[in-house]
Amino acid sequence: MQRSSRLTGASVAAAVIYSLAACAAPEEGNDAAGADNTGQEQGQSSEEYMTQLVADAEKEGELNVIALPPTWANYGNIIKTFESKYDIKVNSKLPDTDSQTEIDTAKRLQGQDSAPDVFDLSQSVAIANTDMFAPYKVQTWEDIPDANKDPEGLWVNDYGGYFSIGYDSAEVPAVTSLDDLLGPDYKGAVALNGDPTTSGSGVAGVFMATLANGGSADDVAPGVEYFRKLNEAGNLIPVDVTPATIESGQTPVVLDWDYLNAAETKALPTWKVVVPDGAVVGGYYFQAINKDAPHPNAARLWEEFLYSDEGQNLWLAGGARPVRADAMVEAGTIDEEAYSALPPVGGDPVFPTVDQTTKAAEYLANHWSDAVS
Repeated sequence: MQRSSRLTGASVAAAVIYSLAACAAPEEGNDAAGADNTGQEQGQSSEEYMTQLVADAEKEGELNVIALPPTWANYGNIIKTFESKYDIKVNSKLPDTDSQTEIDTAKRLQGQDSAPDVFDLSQSVAIANTDMFAPYKVQTWEDIPDANKDPEGLWVNDYGGYFSIGYDSAEVPAVTSLDDLLGPDYKGAVALNGDPTTSGSGVAGVFMATLANGGSADDVAPGVEYFRKLNEAGNLIPVDVTPATIESGQTPVVLDWDYLNAAETKALPTWKVVVPDGAVVGGYYFQAINKDAPHPNAARLWEEFLYSDEGQNLWLAGGARPVRADAMVEAGTIDEEAYSALPPVGGDPVFPTVDQTTKAAEYLANHWSDAVS
């Protein structure tokens, strides 16, 4: 699959993310119950609520998900584990599509049994479509930092990472900074995963280059200038990055999210991942429940699973950084081996805001093609 496809189109702003979404559990149909958006009735314990939720979800028997590639953040294993844990069939549609198509599909299929129950969205698309989300707070709600969730439970960060440099140590010299990539040893070797005029991962790459060259998220001109130099040196190659291009040696250096680069180490042991110091760009995805979900209880149970220790550790196993990581480290429930295997990060991370990514997109629309043509 084209790994940048999850971030294309209107999902061009791929940074700060806030909260989890879902619906309050209904007694029947899709009517909300529970004023605090946890789904629990007054006097009902968490254990009683979860027992009832599992029963109601298994009665529905199905869950519709969209835009979840099996190799993206370990979603293939996440889906298999959920199906084996509960008597629920997961219908995964359009796995390689982008965030805006998730929303468009939900609108097109509104009222039909095949409509998506849940969303996994980039920042800009999520923020623009909160009227399509139903409020819900999972049982582990208090573990999620306030900065990463909507106070009413309309949406919440699920997993994220930092933009990185991945490289095949058997093909090119070790990389420690973006400046290294300007040298002759990397001629015809460097690929940015996504065109920054249409891809969120591409924009994140420009942000990273901007920070590495003394700029800030308010002005990406230094980042564009860096890619101009990289292109003029003959080092930047216009190739759509896929696992196949990496494993075949066509793209021996890839600028991409660390969890996507890290996933390649399983297939290519010589593949290394670096998050450059002083150029740390972070981003999370948004999780939300469709307010018109055809399987609302299964949707809530899916959220409970994703934000459980088990679900969070499954994202971690895919190289993604789960939003509850800090709380799980403190509680001793984190997968320590997987957590310690994450690429180290030095310096203060920058999470571009919606305004900053919008401004960057406007600048890139006018200047990117001139820089790299």
